[in-house]
Amino acid sequence: MKYIQTLYQDTMPGLLAAGMIAITSVFLSSHYGGPTMVFALLLGIALNFLSDHDRCKKGIDLASKKILRIGVALLGFRISFEAVVDLGIGPVILVVVGVVATIALGLILTRDSQSDSAFGCLTGGAVAICGASAAMALSSVLPQNEDNERNTIFTVITVTALSTIAMVIYPMIAALAGLNEQQTGIFLGATIHDVAQVVGAGYSVSDPAGDTATIVKLLRVAMLLPVVMTVMLVVRTRMKKSQSGEAKLPFPWFVLGFVALVALNSMVAVPVEVSGFFTDVSRWCIVGAVAALGMKTSFAALLKVGYFPVAVLVAETVFLAVLSLAAIFVFGM
Repeated sequence: MKYIQTLYQDTMPGLLAAGMIAITSVFLSSHYGGPTMVFALLLGIALNFLSDHDRCKKGIDLASKKILRIGVALLGFRISFEAVVDLGIGPVILVVVGVVATIALGLILTRDSQSDSAFGCLTGGAVAICGASAAMALSSVLPQNEDNERNTIFTVITVTALSTIAMVIYPMIAALAGLNEQQTGIFLGATIHDVAQVVGAGYSVSDPAGDTATIVKLLRVAMLLPVVMTVMLVVRTRMKKSQSGEAKLPFPWFVLGFVALVALNSMVAVPVEVSGFFTDVSRWCIVGAVAALGMKTSFAALLKVGYFPVAVLVAETVFLAVLSLAAIFVFGM
């Protein structure tokens, strides 16, 4: 009971802040028009100072991570295996090629620079797979030193900022390119770094686009485990004595929840009232998570870093976007 009380006191202020932004965003969207997710993002950024407040920090972190994962897992009620089959083999190939090519680009860009190959692998994996989560996972199996810590912090900050920018800009690019709803979902799911921004961008366009974006994004998230294990094996092979120790490989459990609910929705006729209720819960969780991510986004921190690391991440981001658009047009996904 004492633990629950302490947890409540530590997290409730931050959760309330995210919740109030979510409620305000929904109100603004319903009364004045405009995407709910964008309102949540902008209002969150305006309250960025709360992310450094001792009473709010833990709750904001909880909303941006665990609440987000609950929301994404519950999206499984919206999707069936039939919808995945309807996507075709193209998006699967695009995801695999995109991950491998983006990491390879990161290694090439940092090959002859002051940054080592570890930084290229870190940034490439973060851009190609799932943003900050991938950066933290890869960091745990790379050589542990001061450079690794600095590179990881920088990558998390920059990739979150780029993903936030992409959440706003990429739907516009998709519209200008004349993509239909499914193509827009494929583009957003294959290019935006973090899960929250993918979901936010997708559902700001339409429900079908959001469903497709979520499926494609979770295909990318599923690439985290094989990529981290491959990097770990390469690092241990190159080093006579591993410095990474027995690093734990974080597994995105919400993917399992998502897949389980998709399976349930595919095999059982779930009552509309039940699926509708959990879909609403999912949407509120995601809006709150986007608000929390906005509060955690600090553009000022980027000004303290040199231009080259930023250029590497921007180049990887642009490369993945161009590759995805080209694949959509060339292969008619």
